Amino acid sequence: GQRLASLEGALVQVIAEYRPDAMAVERPFARRDVSTIVGTLQATGVILLAGTRAGLQVAQHTPTEVKAAISGNGRADKAQVGQMVMRILKLDAPPRPADAADALALAICHLWRAPAIDRIRQAQLRRELAAGVARSRALAAERRRA
Repeated sequence: GQRLASLEGALVQVIAEYRPDAMAVERPFARRDVSTIVGTLQATGVILLAGTRAGLQVAQHTPTEVKAAISGNGRADKAQVGQMVMRILKLDAPPRPADAADALALAICHLWRAPAIDRIRQAQLRRELAAGVARSRALAAERRRA
């Protein structure tokens, strides 16, 4: 609990200081031993909650989506991701440590995918609104008949 509270406090400070417009988080996954991912899932939940409470649009992308967006290959290794981040951002060298390159790749992936994600959200909202209007009309018609 203390570790998660510390994470949340640090993230709230970072959000307040940098005032981002959105947040992208790598969606956790487990291939074999699910018990090893429990801590990661807990931390991810805290991160998603902090971003949502701050009013940010929070998106999750799988590692495969990020790698495919950056390199065209969903199975790219860390070196390939680092090289592509270096090329895309016109850096002199790949970001170090490799986790920094992964974070930048996630941000780039989100920037590229955000317009499509937003269009999907807007379509879902329009569908929900239309369904609500249809329900309201059906209720009104039912009341008139009664």
